[in-house]
Amino acid sequence: MQQFRTVAGKLSGALCAAVLAFFTPLSAEAHVLLETPRATSGHAFKAVFSVPHGCHGMATTAIKIEIPDGVSGAKPMPKPGWTLSKTKGAHGAEAEDVTSITWSGGNLPNDEYDEFVISVHLAETLTPGATVYFPVVQTCGGETMAWTDVPQAGQIAGDLKMPAPGLLVLAGATLQSPAIVTAGSLEIATPWLRATPNGAKVAGGYLSITNKGSEPDRLIGAAIPLAPKGAVHEMSMDNGTMRMRELNDGLEIKPGETVELKPGGYHIMFEDLRQPLKQGDTIEGTLTFAKAGKVDVTFKVGGIADTVPPAAAESTHMHMH
Repeated sequence: MQQFRTVAGKLSGALCAAVLAFFTPLSAEAHVLLETPRATSGHAFKAVFSVPHGCHGMATTAIKIEIPDGVSGAKPMPKPGWTLSKTKGAHGAEAEDVTSITWSGGNLPNDEYDEFVISVHLAETLTPGATVYFPVVQTCGGETMAWTDVPQAGQIAGDLKMPAPGLLVLAGATLQSPAIVTAGSLEIATPWLRATPNGAKVAGGYLSITNKGSEPDRLIGAAIPLAPKGAVHEMSMDNGTMRMRELNDGLEIKPGETVELKPGGYHIMFEDLRQPLKQGDTIEGTLTFAKAGKVDVTFKVGGIADTVPPAAAESTHMHMH
């Protein structure tokens, strides 16, 4: 069986730091995150908060989530073994609404993962392109971890040690279906790259693949002109440590399945970059599948700490060999 390798075990020095910056969602620390970090103003949203570990090895016993201004009607999903409590008060334009939700009295071991879910409504007045933050306090017995840091002017979320989960607000038009290329039974959408700082030698590539056929296929490689190698990797948490492995046999896309390559999970790792990737650029590239063969795509370059692809209004032009 192919063994996981720690990022540090494979890479060293600046290259290791770069990998952690580019392939984790916002920072190397495995923090509480929103599973879907974007939503449309004026619509309902199911906020799923992922809790990947405890506090320095101790089990999580409570989670408290603050509801930001512009987010209303919060309704939590009950969890067996946990006690729910809600705090209400003046909230934004509402005279009285839920301002925080707490799950307490449970026991989530450090080596297990769980999700805490809240149904909310996003105000139409929220500005598209803005990010709203949900401060989270994680309690483990007598210890707490406050995921409450919010970027100030000139900062990015990746600079923060204890970042609050952020939700990118989109206008309705940005959720239109992106341009899709069909390669055999596969549909490929939203290929994108993260921008890189000067001197970086690695970059992350992301996209989604849907298999409309009756047979599986595999993504086995990728290429861009600025990097000689692009391989499929997987990142995952193992006892609170972020680990990465190369998928030597590629990534399987089963019939009827959609596989998303995104920061913190499956991704394409482009190594030995010849020059930095700049936000707003487009980079021609090629994906290689075991059955569908080679497919040309144009990667959009997003921000250095983005967790979602550039807006669909800037949809990628793609074509096949």
